[in-house]
Amino acid sequence: MITLTGFADEISSDLEEQLDVLESEGIYHLELRSVWGKNVLKLSNEETVKVKERLDQRGFRVSSIGSPIGKIKITDAFEPHLEEAKHAIQLAKFFAARYVRIFSFYIPDGNPADYRAKVLGRMERLTRLAESEGVILLHENESHIYGDTGERCLDILQANASAHLRAAFDPANFVQCKVEPITQAYPLLSEYIAYIHIKDALMENGKVVPAGEGDGQLRQLIHKLNERGYSGFLSLEPHLKAEGKWQGFDKPELFVVAAKALKQLLAEHNITWS
Repeated sequence: MITLTGFADEISSDLEEQLDVLESEGIYHLELRSVWGKNVLKLSNEETVKVKERLDQRGFRVSSIGSPIGKIKITDAFEPHLEEAKHAIQLAKFFAARYVRIFSFYIPDGNPADYRAKVLGRMERLTRLAESEGVILLHENESHIYGDTGERCLDILQANASAHLRAAFDPANFVQCKVEPITQAYPLLSEYIAYIHIKDALMENGKVVPAGEGDGQLRQLIHKLNERGYSGFLSLEPHLKAEGKWQGFDKPELFVVAAKALKQLLAEHNITWS
């Protein structure tokens, strides 16, 4: 059975409001990215324990640590970042989460191949670290990083072949890179996909819209996941706009819009979820 989760910090910076809205939508997992206006990696030990206590008390679990690992320039120093990766992995273990979301480094304009060796070297070190700790890294495709197209995502996954490095498939991010998610990227990455981010976007201008209303081929994605018997997480990352501004954060009503759009797509395919 598919399990719904989401970036609850798009609901509110307040943990209790995050959980209230998730509960109202029947969602009992969250992708932990930030609480109280602080990134999960910046929480103090006391704050981390407090978050865990409240999640346990209210019956919630963490599906993944939504870390910013890999969201630095490929020319930036790596060793301090590696220490942050170690912390992200320890957080995953503390919250009993299998996954840590990562990226593959911002690269300068020009030929991505010029930075391939350095990117793959860093990804290898991250992967070996995950292997040693028994955690799975989820590489998310995103614009301006090395892994922004299906081909380069595949390059990363094949070069560092490991069960501890998988793909977090984000249709909207592919659309914003002018890549058709299902027609072009999915056939390359399907065997590596272990986690899905649910957001949609318009190819024309990159605007993020509720699932099924854009060019992210979400219906085709849901169909393919159903065909293969996918039983992992679908993670809501709405990023919806209102009144011409980014309003996906601290806007619970927009998270609810996104959740209902996803549930409608699942209902169209007679897919049950928890």
